[in-house]
Amino acid sequence: PENILCVTATGHMVKIIDFGFARRYNPREKLKVNFGTPEFLPPEVVSYEPVSYSSDMWSMGVITYMLLSGLSPFLGDNDTETLNNVLVADWYFDEEAFEGISDEAKDFVSNLIIKQKSGRISAAQCLQHPWLNNLADKAKRVNRRLKSQVLLRKYVMRRRWKKNFIGVCAANRFKKITSSGSLTALGI
Repeated sequence: PENILCVTATGHMVKIIDFGFARRYNPREKLKVNFGTPEFLPPEVVSYEPVSYSSDMWSMGVITYMLLSGLSPFLGDNDTETLNNVLVADWYFDEEAFEGISDEAKDFVSNLIIKQKSGRISAAQCLQHPWLNNLADKAKRVNRRLKSQVLLRKYVMRRRWKKNFIGVCAANRFKKITSSGSLTALGI
């Protein structure tokens, strides 16, 4: 995803960036938002209901799903379809993409991508989850991590291609309008 960067080319540390619309959250006040990247929005944001700390946990689950598999659990052909997919919250572990991914990792994701925000685990519970605490066998997963990196690169390339395609279509439409003289009729 565009808003997640690797700290180094070979390291495993990532940073989440682009908090341009971020707000300080006060749990004593109801906060509703209507912006964000559609794939990562929790259902309560799409429904314009109050958000909470658990809303961020949904997004963390989606990010984790993507980092493990290179796939997005809710991406549709357009933003409307993606938002509908989020609202339905019907997702699954793609068999091929999650081949070799531990049950603990899947359990971690499953405890975050839950439609009802009250059912999601907290950040503190995430840090206590067996998947994050089981460091001994993580070294064995180097080959699996490489496969998910390849899938993630393909995902990023598809997203870039889609954006470029939309830009080319818009440029072609503009060219047709300007060459037909339609702009003069509009006073431009």
